[in-house]
Amino acid sequence: MSEGRGRGLQFVDTNILVYAHDASAGAKRQVAARLLENLWNSRRGCVSIQVLQEFFVVVTSRTHPPLPRPRAREIVAAYHAWFVHSPTVADVERAIDIHERHGISFWDAMIVASASRLDCETLWSEDLGHGQAYEGVIVKSPFAGI
Repeated sequence: MSEGRGRGLQFVDTNILVYAHDASAGAKRQVAARLLENLWNSRRGCVSIQVLQEFFVVVTSRTHPPLPRPRAREIVAAYHAWFVHSPTVADVERAIDIHERHGISFWDAMIVASASRLDCETLWSEDLGHGQAYEGVIVKSPFAGI
């Protein structure tokens, strides 16, 4: 067992971060916010630079109402406290392999590659199929029961 997986690290996909800060997300907002609170408290949260980039763009331009840019920037900056993966060229190549092997989008494969690189046990995502395993990381949807 790797050191990261032994610590129960959990990677959060962009959509979960967005729901937690989207005033129009209803029940999904509550579920996502509770998950993030648990990860903050346990210090097991992980994201990638890609997730933070996508989060900023979505919450400042696609949510209703959009978050003010200074507030979105504060949220992004707070994630310095989490484990953050900055992909390398080797990670991009690995994502290409994951994309081809599993038939998922390249961008989802980048998320999987980052979660795997950080030795996460869990990848919280709405898009990748609850219970699916990629590269030793189990996908869970926090919304599976709602």
